[in-house]
Amino acid sequence: MTENPTSLRKVLVLINPKSGLPRTFTSMRQAFDRHWEREGIELTYQFTQSKEDGIAKATRAVESGVDTIIVSGGDGTVSTISRVLVGTDTVLGVIPSGSGNGFARHFGIPLSAPRAVEALAKATVKPIDVGVVNGMPFFVTCSMAWDAAIVRSFEKSPLRGILPYVFAGVQEFFEYRPQDMSVELADGESLDFRLPVLFTIANLTQYGGGAMIAPHAKEDDGKLELVVGLQRDFALILANLPRLFDGSMERIPRILTRSSAAMTIRRAKPVPIQVDGEVVDAPETIEIGVKPGALKVLVP
Repeated sequence: MTENPTSLRKVLVLINPKSGLPRTFTSMRQAFDRHWEREGIELTYQFTQSKEDGIAKATRAVESGVDTIIVSGGDGTVSTISRVLVGTDTVLGVIPSGSGNGFARHFGIPLSAPRAVEALAKATVKPIDVGVVNGMPFFVTCSMAWDAAIVRSFEKSPLRGILPYVFAGVQEFFEYRPQDMSVELADGESLDFRLPVLFTIANLTQYGGGAMIAPHAKEDDGKLELVVGLQRDFALILANLPRLFDGSMERIPRILTRSSAAMTIRRAKPVPIQVDGEVVDAPETIEIGVKPGALKVLVP
């Protein structure tokens, strides 16, 4: 069921000033003046000074009865604030200003801040699923192999955008050491993988930047998409990388995909994983689950 945002009263625009601001703030503010300044809406703006500050401000907003928090930032900021909103009645809106913007791309939110503001003013509220990895909510993707190691290298780069991701991938190609993994799915199927280099669990379709790692992922089906590719097929995967951008990832030979509401993943060694663009320490055994419809989102 969807709701119309015209019924909303208290709206907080929460801005990460490190993501594309301040150069877009003036045009974004003008768009809010045109499309959101109407009777019955109390609109306020706040800037986040850090991850912890963003969490604190979002928490206070929820506790004070804010109906909607519109986040201006990248996928990392969106995920940080969304974790505060899971299971609450506060609605999330997204104005993309990051490098990949996988969350916004999945929902068709315009990448231009003024256009995103206008689209959200006409949007409806939709409950979406939330993935959970060892108790930590995620909204876009969670990765555990070379695809996770890329993020570790990318975090060290002072640059943002797609090109630094490519450089990070090349660097990790020479440094990453894969390990065997086993997976048990909710239906009882067990899978063993010999040295996977691609191992992603997706709630939404996008890695970001237009790269659709799980083109058939649905935000409201109560399931996550598992996408796996092995080291022995790495050359084949690289040769077919353009398929990431045309929605035909599943056509790459020897790429395995599964849909499941829960997964238990076992590895020999505890290695950090990627959770919505953030590198997180994780033990040998990883539990993955879904909270159906746990986050309310403004969708154009």
